[in-house]
Amino acid sequence: MDRTDRRILHELQQDGRLTNAELADRVGLTPSPCLRRVRQLEQSGVIRGYRAMLDGAAVGRGFQPFVTVVMRHEDRTTVAEFEQRVAELPEVVEAHRLFGDPDYLLKIAVADIAAYERFITDVLSGLPGIAQVNSLMTMKRVKEDAGLPVLPATGSRG
Repeated sequence: MDRTDRRILHELQQDGRLTNAELADRVGLTPSPCLRRVRQLEQSGVIRGYRAMLDGAAVGRGFQPFVTVVMRHEDRTTVAEFEQRVAELPEVVEAHRLFGDPDYLLKIAVADIAAYERFITDVLSGLPGIAQVNSLMTMKRVKEDAGLPVLPATGSRG
């Protein structure tokens, strides 16, 4: 992957709806080679897909706390079942297995605190192997997901 590929990735992360002509212009290519590069990045799995970023409040999912989970049982079967069940829950928009304690970090998206309480009580607490669930409420979002850094930082080489 060269600097031009990285510029393509940067531009697409900023605006995935760019036309090929607009993208080519921004990265200094003509449309045909630009399209070839994008297709290669897609085929190689560097670009995994395209999607719209939604406003949680506008779609009834404006309450988005984080949850840490400590497992009581960490045998292979329990962990596999827990992870499968978590992956199937639409309220869980991100799930990460961590080193050490806690064992998992989940990002939840629900309508409000009442819906969150129902989710924790009726759904999450019933999953296998859980010893402890802790809620982390954010005060404000300081930085949105801006995509992965693919261009070198200002002043660095690469």
